[in-house]
Amino acid sequence: RWVLSLECKGSRNFLSALRRAVEVDFKDKDKHQSQGLYLLTTGIPDQETHTVSAYVAEVCRGVDLQLHVCLFSAVKGTGSSGVIPARYASPRETASAYKEIVQAAKGRFHWFGEAGIFESDDIASIISEIEKAKNYSQKCAFLVESLKQRS
Repeated sequence: RWVLSLECKGSRNFLSALRRAVEVDFKDKDKHQSQGLYLLTTGIPDQETHTVSAYVAEVCRGVDLQLHVCLFSAVKGTGSSGVIPARYASPRETASAYKEIVQAAKGRFHWFGEAGIFESDDIASIISEIEKAKNYSQKCAFLVESLKQRS
């Protein structure tokens, strides 16, 4: 709700935004079974990763609150307002930082760009399920073949 009134100012003050979301907008969090926050971002938070992770872990402890991150890596030179962020990190370093933060929040991480999906916890889960099904199918086929040979 409140995010609609915000304007881009070149800051990635993650802790301030998260505090606002969990301390103001989630007043009734005890009345809900689970809640999730989605962070849509293009860069690393202004604060150090370990500081953000510690705060996220503390906030999510004791309630069913998960933080999910969607990191969008844009092509260099597109959509830049000329504002230099307080912290700079390469796309790989940024992804690693958000993966650590998401793990502290028991959430999911998705990283994509104009070229497609670079990494996604949901897709990794789907691929894992497909692999399990494939292995199970192969074991069943082997078992059926063994039974046929005995007959």
